[in-house]
Amino acid sequence: MHGTGRVAAEDWAEAVPVGRTVDLGEARLLPDVDRPLAWLLTVDGAPQSYVDLADPGNLEFEYVRRIANAITSALPEGPVDAVHLGGGGLTLPRWLAHERPGSWQQVVEADRGLAALVAEYLPPAGEGTTVHTADARAWLADAPAASADLIVADVFGGSRVPAHLTSVEFAREAARVLRPGGLYVANLADAAPFAFLGGQLATVREAFGGPDAYLCLLAEPGVLRGRRYGNAVLAASRRPLPLHALSRLCAADPFPARVLAGPALSDLVGRPVGDADAVPSPEPPDGAFTVG
Repeated sequence: MHGTGRVAAEDWAEAVPVGRTVDLGEARLLPDVDRPLAWLLTVDGAPQSYVDLADPGNLEFEYVRRIANAITSALPEGPVDAVHLGGGGLTLPRWLAHERPGSWQQVVEADRGLAALVAEYLPPAGEGTTVHTADARAWLADAPAASADLIVADVFGGSRVPAHLTSVEFAREAARVLRPGGLYVANLADAAPFAFLGGQLATVREAFGGPDAYLCLLAEPGVLRGRRYGNAVLAASRRPLPLHALSRLCAADPFPARVLAGPALSDLVGRPVGDADAVPSPEPPDGAFTVG
């Protein structure tokens, strides 16, 4: 390895796992033995990011591909101004810089130790990408109104979404920072009977205009049928979402997802959550995401 810790292609045979205690747990960067220049980032055994430096378009995690599908279908072609709440290994910023050159991206990562580890071993995500080590909600509160085309909320403290990022007050800040035609996408996780997910649907709907908001949910059918705990991607906007185009993209995935909207989605909607009663997302069952 070179002095910076970053691994050049010719040095890949020397790449070894890297472990470090960061602010929120024990982080590990694990090289993928099957794909040169690809890394898996975990915190306390829970996968956080998969980064393919040779091919930023290779999105290993299913939920990340669903977020990418939402972006591809809902936002016009060309560069975007994006805010990523939660940085990890910067998988989506790298993808967006690759797919939409010229994009300006703000990445907010609360774990300073994790951000330092990623910066030490992996190259930057692109000239237009800036990483801020700050709390996502605090940073968002200081962001200018109508300054972003896209906000991606993918913040997990270990394997749970922190409570202060699940309330109507937080979602209203996201809606304020988005431009009128902007897209909000959140990575959530839950299991039947979907008490947390139902609350998040109601919370985001209220923040984006109540009954006039446009929402959809992207998830693997087994999760939606209550068979297992898993990720669900929530997309919201103040303008209609391209549901047919999005459904086609999700159906073509190696692990197809369903797109719920309208009456089918309404059946899941619970009550909005405020700061006073906000709770973290549920603890995943043992072994749900553990990596050895």
